[in-house]
Amino acid sequence: MDDSQRLIWDDRYLLGYKPMDDVHREFVELVDALLSVPEADLPEVLAAFADHAQAHFDQENRLMDEMDLPLVECHKDEHAKVLASVLEVQRLNTAGDARVVRELALALKEWFPSHADQMDSALAKWAVQRALGGVPLVFRREAWREAREST
Repeated sequence: MDDSQRLIWDDRYLLGYKPMDDVHREFVELVDALLSVPEADLPEVLAAFADHAQAHFDQENRLMDEMDLPLVECHKDEHAKVLASVLEVQRLNTAGDARVVRELALALKEWFPSHADQMDSALAKWAVQRALGGVPLVFRREAWREAREST
């Protein structure tokens, strides 16, 4: 499998709020595992991903509630839809359809970057602003390298 078919952690996913960045790194690693592990390991990795997704989304949903983030229903709805899909894929996989696990992983690979950029970045910014009175600072290695090379 070449890198274009994988989901590999990259600094572009950083939001500047460590609790979310840590959870997102684990999310990316588990989705990548769903894309790349041998078929025999899919049920175990899918179960680990399901547990992670439940805890991940619960954490973000609680944070949205605790921080009084406005307009959260769309964000929470996306979480609920992903969890429903994961549960359905677990059911289908148990019934012998391993193909749907890879399809889920590909869909998550496509979904995650825009979800993180649009919805989670707003939550991270709100959380940092509420906790520290400022905005997140994110230092991305690639941008730093490019700036350094241009000088």
